[in-house]
Amino acid sequence: MMHEKVFLGCLMQENPLINDTVIRPDHLEDLRHKQLYSKMVELHSAGKYFNLIALSMLPDLEIYGGISYLNELNAFCDLEKFDEVEELILDAWKEQQTQMILTKATFEKWESARVIDELEKIENLKLKNGTTISEGLAAIYEAPWEEKEDTTGITTGIQALDDITGGFQEGEVTILAARPSMGKTDVMLHFAKETGWAGYLPILFSLEMPEKLIISRLVASTGNINRVKMRNPYKFLKPKQKEKWTTIIANLDETNMIIFDESGQTIPEMRAQIRKLMYEYPDRKPVVFIDYLTLIRPINPYFGNTHQQVSEISQGLKKMAKDFHIPVICLAQLNRSVETRSNKRPLMSDIRESGSIEQDADVIIFLYREKYYDREITDNSLELIIAKNRNGPVGTVIVKYNEHTGKIESR
Repeated sequence: MMHEKVFLGCLMQENPLINDTVIRPDHLEDLRHKQLYSKMVELHSAGKYFNLIALSMLPDLEIYGGISYLNELNAFCDLEKFDEVEELILDAWKEQQTQMILTKATFEKWESARVIDELEKIENLKLKNGTTISEGLAAIYEAPWEEKEDTTGITTGIQALDDITGGFQEGEVTILAARPSMGKTDVMLHFAKETGWAGYLPILFSLEMPEKLIISRLVASTGNINRVKMRNPYKFLKPKQKEKWTTIIANLDETNMIIFDESGQTIPEMRAQIRKLMYEYPDRKPVVFIDYLTLIRPINPYFGNTHQQVSEISQGLKKMAKDFHIPVICLAQLNRSVETRSNKRPLMSDIRESGSIEQDADVIIFLYREKYYDREITDNSLELIIAKNRNGPVGTVIVKYNEHTGKIESR
């Protein structure tokens, strides 16, 4: 309990410190300390001092150990150790709460998602160090004399797209939205492969498509093989395609891609998997891909209120990107309203429950293929329409898309 004594002693001698701490009375373990700290908070809220003299005049002094104990606490003051004892108090409280939650979860048979969510609430309580203006200015002091690459993020594998967005950025959420069968999954898999080959760790949460089908699509697009042939490679592949098979497998293996295909996953469950993989692959920065947004299971029941459900999920995606300092790319479906217009290129309002998504997403990319609506057209162009780019321009990038193999190529 010595660290609690140092903490309280510092507050008694330097009352303003109470404004700067995240420690709450319930974080303390000793009952007397809890009660004394609660009284300090009460006095501070009333605009009163709570130094040794003020506390010694309290009518219920014995509750806090009497004047002798207050003198002892006051003597424990060590302002240089204040930050250190804050951390010790938080760590002890987190350990206690973790054990309590695990015990309660076992007894009451909680779902794993609830356990993960409760544990994350504890873990997210931490002391944050601010950045002084001097530190911030020092970091950019040499900027006019230091040459930097134009692309500062993680490559998408499409140079024209990198030129507009700067690539996938740490802490940012990219929404990739389109109508069904427009090519969303193929574009996502292209991004995933390219980030893997660039030395990052693509983590794919496929909430709809099973892992075997994802692997099949990856092989087809990488080897430029018609997906129909992937149903029975032994029967349908030509000899030259079979000769390239081993090379295709080896190339894909180099991406180090991790695939989770369990349906109905929650964001806390995804966070737990990401955190685990960050420890397993310390040398590879994760890039997270999710297929797709409305298949993510919310933590809270909204009883049909899709707006609140989507809002919880979009905020959760943004928080996940910021907390882990990673890019998050999530697919989204467009509603049918796009089909009623003569110009069927998507608009922001076409995203289901677009308000919260538009607010939380950093980049929103729509996909559009003219050939999807007119099968007589031979042009295999796929438009990537950057409708929102929080830190850069908007625009359209056109790539070549083979709908039979899923292969994406720059024009």
